[in-house]
Amino acid sequence: MLSIATATAPASGEVSAKQRSAAELAKIAQVPDRMPLPQRDQIRVSNGADCEKPTKDGASACLTVVRPDKSTVAAPPGGEMSTSAIQPMPQFCVDNPFTGWWVNRTSACSISGLRLTTTRTVNGVTTVTGEANMNVYPYAYSSTTLQTIGYQIQLSMHNGWGDARNASVSGGSNLVGACLTRSRQFPSQPLLPLNSFKDGEWYFDTTATAPGAIGHCDPTWEVTFTTSGYAPATANYLTYAFRCDNATGGNPNVGCVVPQYPSALLYFSSSYPALASHVSRAQASGLPGATFDAPLTRSTDAAVEARNRALACGDAPSIDGKTCDEYPLATSRNGLSAGGARRIFDNCGFAPQPGSGPDGASACMITASENNAQGGLNTQFYRSERVLDGDPFRVIVI
Repeated sequence: MLSIATATAPASGEVSAKQRSAAELAKIAQVPDRMPLPQRDQIRVSNGADCEKPTKDGASACLTVVRPDKSTVAAPPGGEMSTSAIQPMPQFCVDNPFTGWWVNRTSACSISGLRLTTTRTVNGVTTVTGEANMNVYPYAYSSTTLQTIGYQIQLSMHNGWGDARNASVSGGSNLVGACLTRSRQFPSQPLLPLNSFKDGEWYFDTTATAPGAIGHCDPTWEVTFTTSGYAPATANYLTYAFRCDNATGGNPNVGCVVPQYPSALLYFSSSYPALASHVSRAQASGLPGATFDAPLTRSTDAAVEARNRALACGDAPSIDGKTCDEYPLATSRNGLSAGGARRIFDNCGFAPQPGSGPDGASACMITASENNAQGGLNTQFYRSERVLDGDPFRVIVI
């Protein structure tokens, strides 16, 4: 068993302000997002003998992707396998079967359905000899502080008849990218009894461990169904490619993330009221960063950061105890360096400038101590969530 946290929250803000629990922060910061599998299908099915062209003895086995049976979808139990163990699937996947992949910064999961059909052709007449319907639970997870990724898959037949229900399932796997297999187990297991779970697990390590290294790892399970007298049938289950790195500034560890997931940088209004007020008004005016659909994009380009600051705050007035804050963050690709006009709200120390929509930036004079603290919050967040150049992220005010 890979003992790692799968939904940890970044330590942004001061928890003591309202005594928020770690669970509350995780819920706010790492709420899952539904995402399509990038640039490829989720499941590919094939079989040893073409379904429409049976083997010479007339026997054939086929696989079809179907919707899962919601009445039997349940959180798969952790099943012991040798010295390892299956990790429980997150509840957010169990609650959303067959609605795509659900992802946070360190995990990805999905629930789909699969049907195995066996047929036999005699004298030109094809007869269905069996059918097995099952739910399939792929789940991948890692950690921002470990170089190992766990990838497991579980199957459960909820109804079946004839030859197909007597099939066995086993698994192999393939890796592409900067990673090596640590261990893999998916021994042959009978589909029967109904509603029992068949487990496969696979752990692999990144090879992107040298200082400054960044590498992606792209795994695929090959799940094969074997039925006596029939050709084997195979389904390939794909998941998100994890990115592992030893290039996160200020972070001495190697860690792995799902880079497409926009983690949330938290600003607590009770601790930073002026900062929170400015960000809230900026987002309410249409500037991006608050949602999955319109996140910010990290920039590590010093020239971009400097231009964002200069265009937003280069003419800031001198006000005792206050300094100029810009939103979107200067360390994003979404500031005035990307175009648009500056907007300024009432009581921000500048002459008001109305504006709305996703382009441009807002500037506001806020308490200097809060503005100084913001830099530390942002840096801590980028390190803890391994937010690299080009990564999406959200900014949430609570």
